[in-house]
Amino acid sequence: MSESRSASRAWQDHLVFLGRFLRSPRTVGAVAPSSRRLASRMIDGLDLGGRVRMAELGPGTGSFTAAIASRLPEGGRCLAVERDETFARRLAGRWPSIDCVAAGAERLAALAASRDLVPLDHIVSGLPFASLPADTTRNVMDAIRETLRPGGTFTTFQYLHAYWLPPAVAFRRAMTERMGGGPSRTLVVGNLPSAFVLRWRRAEREVA
Repeated sequence: MSESRSASRAWQDHLVFLGRFLRSPRTVGAVAPSSRRLASRMIDGLDLGGRVRMAELGPGTGSFTAAIASRLPEGGRCLAVERDETFARRLAGRWPSIDCVAAGAERLAALAASRDLVPLDHIVSGLPFASLPADTTRNVMDAIRETLRPGGTFTTFQYLHAYWLPPAVAFRRAMTERMGGGPSRTLVVGNLPSAFVLRWRRAEREVA
């Protein structure tokens, strides 16, 4: 893709993202798509070899989807679950190798099972958990726990300015309880705003 075409597409994505944010700020959660640097950090370190099975929750305009599609091997599969139909249609047209469905992330377990993707090796999420309704966040976390294999990973991010606020802290605590251990943390300063990439690995054994 030429540099001018890439810049034009990025600007179009920004305008679409901003429009969807203004319409539904609680579910979109940001005024601009995530940067390429943040997308790269979200995927770095994941074992994407062989017939890897993964899911992306809340892909938006596809910042993380692009990084996944560029590294997904032949035989690997990725399910993208996007509630916003406008985003979902754009994703399906741009990355046909990704199975994109317009649905809420709380339906992950049923959607993955119907595609014979359970258990999943990796789940990547751009959802604004701290601003979602509490019931929705709880249901999505339960779906992640239900579908991820022992040893599998869940990766998300939190903006630096909101990291120590009670909703963000509560989310990390609840996710740690479900995964059996706390996350690794990487600061990405090239994003606007800066963000922590958080990665949990589901415990191999349940804690009694």
